[in-house]
Amino acid sequence: MKRIKAACITQTIHFINKDITKSEYSKRKVQEEVTRYKHRLDRERTKYKILSEEVEEDGFVFVQNILKEPI
Repeated sequence: MKRIKAACITQTIHFINKDITKSEYSKRKVQEEVTRYKHRLDRERTKYKILSEEVEEDGFVFVQNILKEPI
């Protein structure tokens, strides 16, 4: 008999700014959103590992992570 002890989900999240402008303010808002996402994972005590985090020149951020939840 096999039992599943934990499940993993791989996610790729694309954080984009909602404004069309490519100002420093909009880039900073995207970075703040990424930081809030990471803090929420920590606050909820979600086990995760960031595989990659790519920042594009226009301020967009790609975060690829693994979420591991006990079952």
